[in-house]
Amino acid sequence: MDDDYVDGSIDCGSDKLRIHRYYFPWGTKSIAYSLIRGVRRVNMGALTGRGRIWGTGNPRYWANLDAARPKKTAGLILDVGGYVKPFITPSHIDEVESILREKAHLAPGGEATGGPLL
Repeated sequence: MDDDYVDGSIDCGSDKLRIHRYYFPWGTKSIAYSLIRGVRRVNMGALTGRGRIWGTGNPRYWANLDAARPKKTAGLILDVGGYVKPFITPSHIDEVESILREKAHLAPGGEATGGPLL
């Protein structure tokens, strides 16, 4: 499978998104682009993502393991139709958001909003 984007944590392949280190202890979550209903870009603060390296304090979201997250300022929340929404922080967020919107046939994104408590 050819990958459009790879950063060690996130792989955007030809037919699906792979989120590495999502499940304990190191499992990968695969999401077909056809299942992605929405992508929301959020700004992160100490309680809204930057302080959360893995997991969640909010049962509506789940963040994969990303030791570099405290140095990042924005993340993506994916609506995949379930109660829990994956929260990802790719190294090149603009590129990943663009790939996801194109492959999932979603409208262009708007301004980043405040993130949820994580």
